[in-house]
Parts: sequence; C-alpha cells; structure tokens
Amino acid sequence: MIDPITAQKIKDAADIVEVVSDYVHLTRRGANYMGLCPFHNERTPSFSVNKRKNFCFCFSCKKGGSPVNFVMEKEGLSYHDALLHLARKYGIEVQERELTDEERAEQSERESMLVANEWAMLKMEKDIFDTEEGRDIGLSYLYGRGVTEEAVKKFHLGYALDKGSALTSAAKNAGYNIDTLKNLGLVGTSKEGREYDRFRGRVIFPIINSAGKVIAFGGRDLKGGPAKYINSPESIVYKKSNELYGIYQARADIVKEDKCFLVEGYLDVIGMWQSGMRNTVASSGTALTDGQIALIHRFTENITLIYDGDAAGIKASLRGIDMLLGHKMKVKVLLLPDGDDPDSFARKHTPEEFRKYVDEHETDIIRFKAQVLLADIRKDPQRRIDAVNSVVQSIAHIPDPISRDVYIQECASILGLQEDTIAKSVARVRGELVDKWKRERTKRDFPTQIPNAAGNNEQEESKQSVSSPINTVSEKENQPRNVVKPTESPMFPLERVVIEYCIKYGFLELCSVMTDENDEGDEYSISVLDYVAEELEADSQSFSVDIFAKIFELLKAMRDDYAVALENFSAKLNEDIEKRRKSGINNIASSDMSVMEIERAEKKLEEELDSYRNETLIEFSKDYPGRQLASHEDGEVRNMVTELIRERHQLSHIYMRDNNVVERDEDRLGVLVPRAMTEWKGELLNLRLKELFTRFHDISGKGDSEAESKLMMEMNALMRLRSQVAKDIGERILSPRSKK
Repeated sequence: MIDPITAQKIKDAADIVEVVSDYVHLTRRGANYMGLCPFHNERTPSFSVNKRKNFCFCFSCKKGGSPVNFVMEKEGLSYHDALLHLARKYGIEVQERELTDEERAEQSERESMLVANEWAMLKMEKDIFDTEEGRDIGLSYLYGRGVTEEAVKKFHLGYALDKGSALTSAAKNAGYNIDTLKNLGLVGTSKEGREYDRFRGRVIFPIINSAGKVIAFGGRDLKGGPAKYINSPESIVYKKSNELYGIYQARADIVKEDKCFLVEGYLDVIGMWQSGMRNTVASSGTALTDGQIALIHRFTENITLIYDGDAAGIKASLRGIDMLLGHKMKVKVLLLPDGDDPDSFARKHTPEEFRKYVDEHETDIIRFKAQVLLADIRKDPQRRIDAVNSVVQSIAHIPDPISRDVYIQECASILGLQEDTIAKSVARVRGELVDKWKRERTKRDFPTQIPNAAGNNEQEESKQSVSSPINTVSEKENQPRNVVKPTESPMFPLERVVIEYCIKYGFLELCSVMTDENDEGDEYSISVLDYVAEELEADSQSFSVDIFAKIFELLKAMRDDYAVALENFSAKLNEDIEKRRKSGINNIASSDMSVMEIERAEKKLEEELDSYRNETLIEFSKDYPGRQLASHEDGEVRNMVTELIRERHQLSHIYMRDNNVVERDEDRLGVLVPRAMTEWKGELLNLRLKELFTRFHDISGKGDSEAESKLMMEMNALMRLRSQVAKDIGERILSPRSKK
C-alpha cells in the first residue's frame, strides 16, 4: 500500500497537461487546452484540459477528471496502480512490499496479462543478448537486416529460444500463471496435452501501446517454416484494430513534427527510425481501421502513407483513404522507387537524402488516387465510371468546403469531366454521408433515455424542478415502491446545487458577521462551507443523498489541511509578488517621469499587485477542494466530484478573452448560496405538506374531527411558512427550476 503522504505527493506532482499530452495532441484555446478525446472516436475536439484546476473533461462522452482519474480511465488501472504509474512518471520513490502469490492471484486478469507480457518481453530481450543461440541466430538476423544495437534496445527486440518450452518453464519457475500466458498466446498446448512455446525460434517484436504497456508480440520465423510471422491473439489487453506498431516510440516525435508516417511492417518502422524519421508507425499489414486512425489523430492531423510501388498493394490500401479523410486527417502519399520498401530505402540513403525525397515526392492523396485508378482503365467505360465514383466518394469525405472545391476543379481536369458534374455528385454523396453520420451520432449520444431521471443529460439537468406536492404524487404513483434511485429523489437536484457550491466555492468568504449584536464587536467572515453547515445544524437537517453527505463530511474534514496549504501557498505568492514589485519599481525608476508621475505609477503598481494577490488566492481557494476530491481513493466520490466541477458549457473565444463579459458566480455567492439553501428548505416543506395532505385524505370524513383540525392547523402553518420561503426566494410560487 502507498502511505497517504506519498500518495498526496504524487497527486500534487501530477500535472494534467503533461499527463494528457502523453496520449493527446493538445492545442491552446484561451485559458484551456483542447484535443481529440482519447476515450472515443471523434472528428472535432471536445476534450478540454484545464491546467489551473488540474482537471480534464470531454464534453461529448463525459469522461475525464484529475490526473489520477484520467490514468485510471485510459489505462484501465486501479486507483493504487494509477498512483504508481504517476509516481514512475515523476520519479517519486514508492516503497512497496513484494506481492504474495495470493495477492497476485487476486489481481485483475488485465493487470496479470500486462505483468506477464512485460516479463516475457524482458526475458526474450535478455536472451537475444545473453545466450549463444540468441546472438548467433536472432542478433545475426537483425544485424543482417541493418538493425543497429541501439534500435534493438529501443524497440525491445528479442529472441524466443528454440527449445520447445524454455519460456514456459521459466514462467512456471517465476511463479506466473500458465493459463494467463496461454490466453496471451505465449504458450500453446499440443494435441497430446503438452505445453510449448508458440514463438520458439523466432525474432520477437513486442507491440507496446501508447502508454508504454506491452500488449502483444509478433514473431518472425528464421527457419523457413509455413508461417513467416505469427502474432499474439486478441485479448482484453490487445485489440489489433486499435493499435499501431511503434506508437510508443513515435508519439513524442509525431507531436513534435506534427506529422505521422504510416508504413506496413515492423522492420519498416525500425528502418525509418534509424534513418531519423522517428515519427513512423505501422499497421502491421492490416487494413486501416477507425481505431488506428483515431489513435494517430490524437497526436497529429497530418499523415503520409508510404507505399513501395506494388500496384496491387496500393489499390488495396486505397480503401482506407475515405476513413482518413472522414476523420479530418490531412493525407499525403509517398511512393518509393520500384524494388524498395521503407526499410531498404532508409538503409540506402542518409536521413537528409530521405527527407529531401519526401519533400520532393509527397503527393496529395486525392490526386494520387485519381491517377492510380485511371492509369490502367484504358477505354473501358464501366471501369472509368467506377473510378470516377470512387474519387467523388473520397472528395465528399473532406470536411472543408474550400478544399472540396479545389479538389473538384483539379479532378475535373484529371478525369476529363465537367466541373459542374463532379460538384453535383460530390454534393449528393456529401449529403448522404452527413445524414449517415448524424444518425450514428444520435444513436451513440442518445441511447434509450429514462424520462424524468435527474442528471441524465445536460438538458434534463437544466430543467429539473422542485416538485410540488401534486407533481410529486403523480410522478411516484406509477413507480414500484422502495426502488427509488438517488437521482430520482426530489431532493437530488436541490442538494446537488448546494454540494456543487460547497465544492467549487466552499472556502471562499460568503459574508462577514459582527461578534456584537450592536455591530461594535470584532468582525469575522463565514465561508460558504461554514454557512451551509450552520444552516443545516440550525434546522437539524442533513443531506439525504448518501454521496452528497459523504462529500460534505470530507469537505468539513479538509478545513485544517486547507489552512496549511493556503499558508504555504501564500508564502510562495508573497515571494512572487515581491519579485514583481522590485521589477516594477526598477522599470519606474529607469523611466523618464516626474515625481508626481512616479507616485501615480507606484500607486498603480501596488493596486495591481493587491488585485493579483486577491485573485490568485481566490483561485487557489476555489480549486483546492475539487483538486483533492477529484483524486480521492473512493471511486464514487471521485466520479461525482468530476461531474460537479466540470464546466458544463465551453465559452466562445470572444468571451474567454474578456473575463468581465460574463458575471462570475463567485461574485454572487451572497445571493446564490442562500437561495439554494432556501429552495432546499422549500422542497422539504413541500414533501412534509404532501405527507400531511395524504394523511388528511385518509382520515377525512371518518368522524375524527379533532385529528382533522390538528392536521388542518399544521398544514396552514406549513403553507404560511412556505409562502415566507417563497418570498425569501423572490418569487410568489416556489418553482425555481420549473420544467417547460
């Protein structure tokens, strides 16, 4: 287990922009960063990263959170293992005891597979260097193919000893579950029931995902067997359609170059890497898939497909072009000379010569496709029609209308057709595609919805109302009793608003109070959190939704830690302000101003520093609760806080450039928080009135006039109280979030 102090150290060190950048190509947008969501395929960025809040969120699939939550979601790790992942990233030492066999067996199947794969990779990597067979056969083959020792180590290439069950025996001796290795495809079973190494006698190419996890292997035969390559089967850690060989080694260079080269095989990637083209990945001989394209698009929108000149192979690969264009990729093609593949071409040329060849021979994909398809159709009308329709289909996938027009003009010239004819065909196909995408998106984003369930989507969220007694009865009459979910409780939307204010603004000042009734005593401030706590205590109330009650108790317990953190932050802030003051004074002193101008400049400087201090402290206090709870070990707390602190709407860049355009909630807390508490109390009165109405209905006309009279008096008192509550809210009718 990780001790709490070390865990907090890891959380404090983790920077959300750095963590997300390992998976996503980010672009600065105002105060935030935006990128394509790593959790689902999308064509336009909806994934927002807020560095100040140390928080990320996808406005489409609703996933995100703190660095810990992000790593858990992306890698499928437990809370504990996500902390270890971040500790390794930031070089934080974590002392842990060795796991027992029982604890290892209790780990999830996914974690067991990842551990077993990494062990197998390290063993086969060691065997290629440390055994005579590995050196004489494995290394000799790789060196003969021009692979350097640096590349062997960089890509963790290895060799599986040709000894029948060498890996199997070593795994057993190391305490690994052989069934796990069988599921991974490392160990097979013969017809006689004998276990053997599936990759024996082969050079091994580990397949590592973008997070650095070993998920599969490819093995190259060196003995002339029937299968030149064998690969790991698909498993819960390896989905071939979502992975690319070399992505882990290439991702940083893809981001740096803002470009990705796509080749076919393992050695092509390695050859390109050795030639300095380190932003290269391979589809491993399979047709491109949406998952692979989305993986590349997380790092760049520019891709160059490299072909080796084989006509049949080129035509087959053209089928993936429409998918690339549909993902808003900017696609080019590089055709190598006959007889060369990326590996051989890279070995024949220096990095400078290779890059020059790329610059001179890269071709736009649409033009390339038109030329390839028309190259051998001769005078066959039907084949010509098919070629034209294929090109039209590809142009229709291009999202930018200007680019489509340019391609229409150029392809009209290449294809020998009227520009208007191609334009009409493209418009028709484009319309069909847009309709198709809309249907797919609607199906994905709006599955069967549960009516009247609070929090299902943002439209429902904004329409949640405080139910009147009549509405409450009608909504619940047709539902099974004792099967009410928290989100179906009439208190849920009201308590949600209050707890959201507590998380976002709990440590900010709500109001000031005098210790003396005559306003002559000392003044002290009440925070939002303290105000809510006092209001609840005064009315002997508490949160009825369990998760809100848990979060509220965690917030109250956080007060002391917050005070210490604020003191430390203030000390660092004072140092920063002092540096700014000295710099400002030096600038004033070096300027040519009169004494009065200097005084005004110094006064303005102090005002600016005071404003900077206040705003910075406010931002720290706002962010502190969310940063802590969004990384909490309790998954229910973590997920609810992630949902509550996310920004529900992304402001336009115009508004983001001017913070004064939109009135901030923190400037209206004196109105918003008391109103939220009053609405909550009002709904409690509604529920109590509903109960009394039901009781009155049950006894009415049964001769118990005394009981009827008492109930009537209590109902009248509650209705007067409710009227007062409604007056406090500023409305005649208590319906602050009425459904329309």
